[in-house]
Parts: sequence; C-alpha cells; structure tokens
Amino acid sequence: MAKTKKVERPLSPHIFIYKPIWTMMLSIIHRATGAALYVGTALLVYWLIALATSAEAFESASWFMGSPFGLFIMFGYTWAMFHHMGGGIKHLAWDIGKGFELDTVEIVAKIATIVPLVLTVLVWAIGLTII
Repeated sequence: MAKTKKVERPLSPHIFIYKPIWTMMLSIIHRATGAALYVGTALLVYWLIALATSAEAFESASWFMGSPFGLFIMFGYTWAMFHHMGGGIKHLAWDIGKGFELDTVEIVAKIATIVPLVLTVLVWAIGLTII
C-alpha cells in the first residue's frame, strides 16, 4: 500500500475574517428578526388566549403588554416585522433577477436599514396619538 500524503486544506472563512458590510449585517439581522418574530407571535397568542379565557386573564395580559417592558417588546416586534418584511421584499426582487448590481445592492441595504425604523416610529406615533 502506498502511503498518501495528508493534504492541508484551508480553513473555511468565518465571520471574524470577513470585513462587515451592509449586506452581510442585514443578512444576520434578517435571521435574528425571523427568530424574534416567533417570540412576538407567542406573546400575541398569549394575549389572544387570555382574551378568550376570562376577564382576569385578559386584564393580566393587558397589564403586562402595557408595562414599559411589554411596550419595549412590542416596539421591537413592530420593528422586527418591518425589517423582516423589507428583507423578504428584497429577496423577492433577487428571485426575479433584479438588483444584483453592486451599487444597487449597497443602496438597497441602506434603504432596508432606514425604512423599517421610520415605519416603526410612524406606526407607533399614529397608534399613540389615536389612543
């Protein structure tokens, strides 16, 4: 049997090797917002179950959602929905073959950072004005 020489293979690049760029950071945030939406949806289900259960359960759930921590979670949930939706729209455009030019990708990434923040603040400003 011939003895084979062990081939040294390069390590796979990882996050600490790459220079952070807009699209990479948005990809990471898109995944994180997807996970956060599960938590927010579980809280929505908790609120709906409390609504269907009893007045006391609904009052307790409403107290939690109206607390500073609950409002913070709901604000973050709103931002996560807008950010994740924007990322989904961007990926839909990519699926039909649009927006792959490097300058377009950078511009869209910057827009996808600003628009969810603006929409979140706008929705909360309108909601708090109505209440």
